[in-house]
Amino acid sequence: MQALKILVVDDDPVTRSLLTKRLTKDDYQVETAASGVDAVRMISHAYYDVILTDLMMPGGVDGIGVLETAKENNLKTEVILITAHGSIDNAIVAMKKGANDYLQKPINMDELILRLAKIQNLKHLMKNASDLRIAMEATEQVSGETIQNLEMTVADLEQRLAAMRATLERKDLPAQERIALALQN
Repeated sequence: MQALKILVVDDDPVTRSLLTKRLTKDDYQVETAASGVDAVRMISHAYYDVILTDLMMPGGVDGIGVLETAKENNLKTEVILITAHGSIDNAIVAMKKGANDYLQKPINMDELILRLAKIQNLKHLMKNASDLRIAMEATEQVSGETIQNLEMTVADLEQRLAAMRATLERKDLPAQERIALALQN
């Protein structure tokens, strides 16, 4: 399974560093943004499987702004919000806007890894379903063409049989001549 590409967005350098070290250790591809503004710029130039963003950030673009930009750019991007106790109501609002989940500070790293594993499994299942749908569509196209070819062959054979039958039923020719003519069809 391919590692998730994760964007960590937090104005706190310690949080960014801790998350980066732990996620990299678990073989995730990690990039970081120090602000919502940086994150919005990065999201517009690259695809991320998961964006892990602080809900409350200074600078004009908070976690909700990051979430909205992520969903505008690609609905397949999952967003997990990091929130303090006082902003749980805001996190619930964000989930209504498409956030996948939220974590409270201080972050329980094991819980985060479990949630990322669930997202990775879901993305893997979605890819498999997509691959199966593509294979099924290709199979349907080939079988449709095969059926069409068989129908044309059957129609041709029915015409030839009708011509043979008509030739064999002719009474104005001797039997040997009718047989020879019928075999030419």
